[in-house]
Formats: sequence, structure tokens, C-alpha cells
Amino acid sequence: MDGIIDLPDHVSEVIFSYLSLHDLRNCSLVCKRWYEFLNNENNDVWRLHCIRKLAEEALKSDLLSSVPTYKAKLRAFHHAWNPNDCSRNIFIKPNGFTLHRNPVAQSTDATRGKIGFRHGRHAWEVIWEGPLGTVAVIGIATKDSPLQCHGYVALLGADDQSWGWNLVDNHLLHNGDAQGNYPLLNNAPKYQVGERIRVILDCDDNTLSFEKNYEFLGVAFRGLPDKKLYPTVSAVYGNTEVSMVYLGPPLDG
Repeated sequence: MDGIIDLPDHVSEVIFSYLSLHDLRNCSLVCKRWYEFLNNENNDVWRLHCIRKLAEEALKSDLLSSVPTYKAKLRAFHHAWNPNDCSRNIFIKPNGFTLHRNPVAQSTDATRGKIGFRHGRHAWEVIWEGPLGTVAVIGIATKDSPLQCHGYVALLGADDQSWGWNLVDNHLLHNGDAQGNYPLLNNAPKYQVGERIRVILDCDDNTLSFEKNYEFLGVAFRGLPDKKLYPTVSAVYGNTEVSMVYLGPPLDG
């Protein structure tokens, strides 16, 4: 066993690069040396996993600029939009992070992330990269919230299983009702296409908040249920695109 633990770093990197993420987590618990080795988020283990999993387009673009390490990029990929949990009018682009809504008339369409959260604090960025249309909502939903409906409506926030912020009119939405304006600023500026919105879900405090341009906009929703909650958006505009990048625990301050 000591011989395996004491292998040179470049040999360990090659071996570890072929293990699953679950196996790598187990390896990090074996000894201090392996823990420190695998805790280096920019070593060749994570670089090779990124090359195998992520599209070259995503690795070379500015989309992942908020997650600078290879391990963080890999984590973001495993939290990205779920191609098996979206409206039939939406597909996930080859980069793995961006959804595309097909130009289908009289339909509102939504997508959830691959992983939901019930514990801890989590942050992710949403970038609306096409026209908003009449309704463009970002937020969270449980697995019980619908992902498609007829007409152009605020689907996210239309029931008691989803909570959303409509970027078009700056209204908060839940259970089919407008919950007031957001953010609580006089003449709050409207969202500009391409801006990064940071979504902050605090499952310990049961709150949902947002940031824009590194400015905290305040708590949007309180009293969230003790259920698994998923990053979600709903869109109406044909050919619009929305990207989501998971960041991990939010940095206070």
C-alpha cells in the first residue's frame, strides 16, 4: 500500500484520471497525501477529466470564466441543464451549458438543472443570451412543477412548486401571483441581454436571493419548503438561449 501511495505525482495523475468521480472521492479519504493531491483543483487529474467530459467549445469560451479551475468547471458541468428534464421544445446545445428554445408558437417552455438542493448554500449564474420576449423567468422549482404549457405565460412561479423573477417586468412570482417588484429600488434597471445574474439559494435559511453585476439585490423569497429545489428557467421567445453555470457555495461579502 505504501508503494502505491508514494508513486510520483505524474504517475498518480495518469492513474487517477481514469477513475470515476465517486472513486476519486474515496481516494481522497485514504491518506493526507492523496487528499492534498486531489484537492489541487488545477492538476492534470481534473484537466484530463475536463477534456473527456466537456466540449472544447465550452473550455475555450468565456462562459466558464467564473469557474477558473478544472475541478470547478467539471463540477459546473455536472450541475448544468438537464437534457432529460426540459420541455420538448427545448434542447441543450453541444457545449452542455446552454439551452435553446425552438420557435414554437403559443408555448412556454422550461428547463431544470441536473442536480437539486435540499441542504447547504449554493450559487449559480444565469446568462440570457437571446431576446427575452414578453416573459423571461429565472429561479427554482421542485420536480413537481410543469415544464411546458400553452400560451405565453410566466410558467416558473405559476404554481406552489416554483419561485421566479421575471426579468421583463421585474416582478417576483409564486403560486400564480405577483409577489411584488424586485429589486426594491426606485427605477430599478431592466435586465440587459448578456448580463450575468447570480442566483443564491440558502437551504439552511430557506431563502432565494439574486445578484447582478456583483451587487446583492436582496432576498427575493423566504420560507422555502424543505424539498429538493432545482435551478430553473422558463422562456417564450423563439430561438432564445440561456446558459447556467454552477459556482458552488456563495462567497460572503
